[in-house]
Amino acid sequence: MLPAPVSAVLPSVATGRPLRWGVVATGSIAARVVEDLARLEDAALQAVSSRTEASARAFARRFGFAAAYSDAGDVPGYSRLLADAAVDVVYIATPHAQHHAIALAALTAGKHVLCEKPITMDAGQARHLADVAREHGLFLMEAVWTRFLPSFRRALTILRSGEIGRPRWLQADLGFAPAYDASSRTWDPAAGGGALLDLAVYPLTWALGALGEPSSVRADGVLTPEGIDLQNTLTLRYDDGAHAQLITSLGAQCPSVVTVGGTEGWLRSSAQLFNPTELIVQPRKGLLRTERFEVFGNGFAYELREVTRCVQAGLTESPFMTPAESVGTMALLDEARRQMGLRYPSDAVAVEA
Repeated sequence: MLPAPVSAVLPSVATGRPLRWGVVATGSIAARVVEDLARLEDAALQAVSSRTEASARAFARRFGFAAAYSDAGDVPGYSRLLADAAVDVVYIATPHAQHHAIALAALTAGKHVLCEKPITMDAGQARHLADVAREHGLFLMEAVWTRFLPSFRRALTILRSGEIGRPRWLQADLGFAPAYDASSRTWDPAAGGGALLDLAVYPLTWALGALGEPSSVRADGVLTPEGIDLQNTLTLRYDDGAHAQLITSLGAQCPSVVTVGGTEGWLRSSAQLFNPTELIVQPRKGLLRTERFEVFGNGFAYELREVTRCVQAGLTESPFMTPAESVGTMALLDEARRQMGLRYPSDAVAVEA
């Protein structure tokens, strides 16, 4: 018999006044995150911004935001939102290439920041944001929601318990085959499109959690005429001999699972690896079992809870997703880009190792 699924109920952490949230952008990911944000009893939906007034007002009406801001002349809507003294924390859900400028403006305006992944376009930009957040005493976190899911946290507990021995090998893939759309950020180099920045953070999250920081990375990719990577492979090597093999693709449907092999057994996730609802565990000296998990809402509430907990406690970073870790991940991606010959218009100079 399968064990009962882990409860999807979020533990209450309301220990201070509700946080007043501002949301920059009104796209699909923003909508899904705000659906979960609205479920938190200590979250107040204060303001939303978009380039157009119609989009900002429609989003505000849909979710019940107190204020809606849009571009006015030369003043972007997000600048008007950041001038709202009632906003405590800003969630940034714009295309990748806009993350650094908007997060920098938010921190400079005295706002705490939760920024969608990737936090920036390169490690230099990420390091800059981390420095500014530290100087201003403000909270900064990259929105890698997988890190906070009960299934992922449970997987790390299993791996660190020694039940499957010492993890020595990891394989993870994540791939979709969307139709080409020249107007979509997915295919736009100027927006940071491609598989690497959009998808690789999820396999990397598993590799870094299971095996830690690698000693080296080898990368290869298929680049399109538009200048984005359609598909890529990363091999992470470790001084102790462990390996991780990661594949992300916008040209193929993949199983989108992760497998971790240890000296005494193995662990595998269900699809999709960014939000698995099952973990399959096979210890060498035990029976194969499946652990099941229910997810609260869309799954984003766990990271939103962490932001709330940290800000209410006066913390400037989460121990589960630090700015230093975001900088490290971007440095890995920078090196992968260098090896692949992948450049973006935002690159002021050649990407360095």
